[in-house]
Amino acid sequence: MKILVFGGTGRTGQVMCRVAEERGAAVLAPVHAECPLEDAEAVSDMVLASGAELVVNCAAISGLEACGDDPLRAHLINAVAPAAMALACRHTGARFVHLSTDYVLDGRRPGLKDESARCRPCCVYAESKREGELQVQEAWEESIIARVSWICGNPAKPGFPESVVAKALAGQPLAAIADKVSMPTDAEDIARVVLSLAVAGAKGIFHVCSQGEPMSWWDCAAVALDEAVRAGVLACLPPVERQKLDEVPFFREPRPHHIAMMSARLQTQGMVMPTAEETVRRAVRRYLAVRG
Repeated sequence: MKILVFGGTGRTGQVMCRVAEERGAAVLAPVHAECPLEDAEAVSDMVLASGAELVVNCAAISGLEACGDDPLRAHLINAVAPAAMALACRHTGARFVHLSTDYVLDGRRPGLKDESARCRPCCVYAESKREGELQVQEAWEESIIARVSWICGNPAKPGFPESVVAKALAGQPLAAIADKVSMPTDAEDIARVVLSLAVAGAKGIFHVCSQGEPMSWWDCAAVALDEAVRAGVLACLPPVERQKLDEVPFFREPRPHHIAMMSARLQTQGMVMPTAEETVRRAVRRYLAVRG
């Protein structure tokens, strides 16, 4: 199988390319200079010329403040480009998978959200990602939309759990938000599930995330540091200051509090995800093994 991966240099994209190659696929992963995502025509041409049987979009502007500062670019990359990919796949007959985010969900009330949950984007990033979902569905109804959350597990592009451990090892003071919850998810699991869904001919929205109890960033930090202690790289658990989301001064864009997802549709496909805590511990072990 030939697979075209957009965003192949990112945290998830790097792992997606590696896992696909391990499964015997020929992977094409154009960089921005080869295919600027702001140019929908270039994106479409890349898909049409690639000969890919599967196209996976891992690309996005995911920085909330970056999206707020440049809404047009966020819209072009997070919404228009995925729609161009989907439409081109419709013409070629290729399978298409678009990675979206839990940020599109209504985050005002606690509780796990399944694929039928209400969407209520509260910032430019979330709005652009929700628009991307809608445009992809309209362009090619056979597409897969995989909503992911709090990605970790790629030592080359550390996520929050790995970053906390790195700061602790450097002796830096630690702080984490305690009133925003979601599901830390391993990039390895995302790649594994996405490729399996595509091969199985699935379509529609899937929540591709860890299962079990949701975690706050403070919870993630506590578990990550505990795993570092277990590994013997930290002598004891360092203190972590609890922060409130609405009191973080450098967050200029609003963020939802309660967007933890449940992977209900994955379960109907017989796919089992690890718990959020297990995901964090595994990400830390992988990071420490590479760090040496």
